[in-house]
Amino acid sequence: MNRQIFLTPLFLFAAASLFIGIYSGLYEPSFNNYLAQVHQLDALARGALEFPRELPGFLIVFIFALLAFLPDTRIAMFAAFLIFISLLGQAYLAPDMKWVIVWMLTWSTGAHLYMTLKNSICLRLADKGHEGRLLGAIGALESVGILLGMGVVYWGATHLDISFSVIFLIAGICALLASLSMLLIKPIPLKRPEKYLLIKRKYSLFYLLNILFGARKQIFLTFAPWVLIKGFNCDIETFAFLGIIGTIISLVFRPLLGRAIDSWGEKIVISIESGLLIIICVLYGMSPLWFPARIALIIIMVCYIADQLLFSVNIARATYLNRIADSQSDIAPSLSMGVTLDHGVSMLVPIAGGFLWAYSGPQWVFLAAAFIAVLNLISALFIPDLDRSLYSTDIETVE
Repeated sequence: MNRQIFLTPLFLFAAASLFIGIYSGLYEPSFNNYLAQVHQLDALARGALEFPRELPGFLIVFIFALLAFLPDTRIAMFAAFLIFISLLGQAYLAPDMKWVIVWMLTWSTGAHLYMTLKNSICLRLADKGHEGRLLGAIGALESVGILLGMGVVYWGATHLDISFSVIFLIAGICALLASLSMLLIKPIPLKRPEKYLLIKRKYSLFYLLNILFGARKQIFLTFAPWVLIKGFNCDIETFAFLGIIGTIISLVFRPLLGRAIDSWGEKIVISIESGLLIIICVLYGMSPLWFPARIALIIIMVCYIADQLLFSVNIARATYLNRIADSQSDIAPSLSMGVTLDHGVSMLVPIAGGFLWAYSGPQWVFLAAAFIAVLNLISALFIPDLDRSLYSTDIETVE
């Protein structure tokens, strides 16, 4: 009986999510310091590097179409295995930037495939009317993994002088364990859409929300760490510490976010997100000019954590699509199309941001992000209100 529980699709998917979280907690707080300390990149070069880094995200809809003959769990297994291979390469086979880009492209392909599929797999495993709750719960479990990974980075950096190679190796092993967990899930063939490259007028607002999310997200992913590294000389343990704080908060925040989406609807949640982002972006860009250095650093660190938490609101875009989709088979290709559009701007925005940083100053990069958040707020107002009658039966049953 216990063995059967451990082999259920939901348990195995949850295990994979935990391992993916651990890998993320190890890799993400280390990557920017790795580029700055090992390969000596400046802000302009860091922005330009996002083009090849995000290229697989732009091409994800085509990659997904090529692999669409496979069940979704098998594609996720392959994606996690690509992450494993790429992290081994970054750990021991990246003597110069040419090889960094090769392994980064491999990593990005796997990471974007997995990122696209994890929400559709989770939505398929969820009970009707409780999609947000399950997404929030799985997100919280992933946060536990992230917390463990960042804890290892922080302890290793402060007590063991841990190298980037060892961090990447451990992260790669965790990705391999995630791949094995997905392999154990019995594949369920899905009804495939007639078109794998799916664009529907009905989903236009979903596409727009992804484009705006991609633009704002990439500014922070690329340049928010760079402000702390170049402006305040923050090292790897600082990012691990900030990540630990943010992840602890997310253990409560993500489940509450899932419940808020189910209860309030995506319109209210994304609107609140946009309003908070406007404040965060302005403070991140202007604090060094408005406040003494010590106070500015504290404000920027708080904004950094808050922005990381708000990345979780991306699940509201997935539940919105799930709510308006014509069929279940539309969801995975539509999510992948959303990721492609997201990364179409993600490739270009950092290059523009790098030039803006170099010639006008970092504050203008984040003021541009605030403007994108304003556009996101306006777009969110067009999301239809939640139709509670669709879930009335489920609610009555629970009561």
